[in-house]
Amino acid sequence: MFAAERRQLILEMVRANGAVSLRELARVVQTSEVTVRRDVRALEAEGLLDRRHGGAVLPGGLTRESGFPQKSHLATAEKTAIADLAAGLVEEGEAIVVGAGTTTQELARRLARVPGLTVVTNSLLVAQALAHANRVEVVMTGGTLRGSNYALVGSGAEQSLQGLRVSRAFLSGSGLTAERGLSTSNMLSASVDRALVQAAAEVVVLADHTKLGTDTMFQTVPTDVITRLVTDEPPLHDDRAATELQALADQGVQVAVAGTGPGPSGAGAEGSGPPGRRPRRMAPSTPKEELPLPGQRRNHPPGPGGPQLRGGGALSDQQTAVANGRIADLSPRRR
Repeated sequence: MFAAERRQLILEMVRANGAVSLRELARVVQTSEVTVRRDVRALEAEGLLDRRHGGAVLPGGLTRESGFPQKSHLATAEKTAIADLAAGLVEEGEAIVVGAGTTTQELARRLARVPGLTVVTNSLLVAQALAHANRVEVVMTGGTLRGSNYALVGSGAEQSLQGLRVSRAFLSGSGLTAERGLSTSNMLSASVDRALVQAAAEVVVLADHTKLGTDTMFQTVPTDVITRLVTDEPPLHDDRAATELQALADQGVQVAVAGTGPGPSGAGAEGSGPPGRRPRRMAPSTPKEELPLPGQRRNHPPGPGGPQLRGGGALSDQQTAVANGRIADLSPRRR
């Protein structure tokens, strides 16, 4: 494929999806990420798109939200690895809330194997993934159906969450920065996500590396309310993504990195086991204790030596250990 043809295809993908990762672009145009990065720079110089952390977005600052058909085909390997790792946080018999999104849908497919689980959700896709699971109870919120992401939103959804108390909330979004936290492009979705957060003692954000450093219009979860981030391993050349991870760690967010390379399980995370088995559970970062009231933060003891993530492109030893399925307690919680 000639350079002009590649760049035209790249431009069409970005226009159709709003944001596309370099990995996905390289896969579609069947070339290396180095070549795609060069093409993206050329298109940015012409003002046709903007480069972001590990990907490209529409020009003009804040990214817009893609529809479900486009999202479902973006960063699929990364979402699978993230879901595998996040599922290890969930214990039998827990009550949790799961927000809308393609990554949380992947998580729900794995939660179907956790007995005694109660899942509260505003997502039809999450509910569908759990509909036939044995010993998993699904509780749907009320609200108005938002067709672009198959989620229930509005006052009905928010009111149905009042008085609810669960151990964890699993949320995704359109962007994540250390400065603003998790954000989304839709006001109604943001409002429901905030209600989900208020019901949970801990907040776990699921976000692939293309969302790191991306900011969208409506804040859903401030950084100081995020307990854990489960993400995928950023490309080695992506210094900005590593810097964003370091900034999140500096603010007390526990970071778990899932590998996406080839491995025994196909997800790239060592210890996840062969296909069909549940991935190894991540060791809890703190002893089990009485849960704080909804909306409160846990107090996490500092890890030895403080934050270990580096701003450079290469992953540190601690990040590599996290990629093997362990939560890194990277810094003490801000009170």
